[in-house]
Amino acid sequence: MRHPRWRRGLINARQTRTASGRRWSSRVLHRVNEATAHSTTGVVAALAILGWVVYGFVAAFPAWWDNVLYITSSTITLLMVFAIQHTQARQQTAVQRKLDEILHALPHADDRLIAVEEAPDAELEALATLDLLEREEAVQTRGALEHCADPHG
Repeated sequence: MRHPRWRRGLINARQTRTASGRRWSSRVLHRVNEATAHSTTGVVAALAILGWVVYGFVAAFPAWWDNVLYITSSTITLLMVFAIQHTQARQQTAVQRKLDEILHALPHADDRLIAVEEAPDAELEALATLDLLEREEAVQTRGALEHCADPHG
């Protein structure tokens, strides 16, 4: 029986519970993503925009008003793109490793699928076609089984 990878020493169980194994930049981007994921952040942003528009009306929209708005919104947008991209890439990598471990652990699984991301496009298309044919066959088999099990049919 194979032991999970964390028991084999590939993943330190303590590291998975703390941020000590990640770079500081990764931790910062995750904190930004966590902070902006709360509904309170959306309400605060909406109130800030409303306040900015009201200030514009009161101050008769000075020349610098729109420049500050463009610079601020561009900066926040750029930061959020990097935070979201980093977080999604990290989560996708973690999920992929979990799926690889499941494939590796199942006795009848095709271990070649672990590296399918690196396969040429033609091979991916061939696998998709094969999977589609297997799905169609399963549907037909299930339909035949349901027909046999139907006492009124």
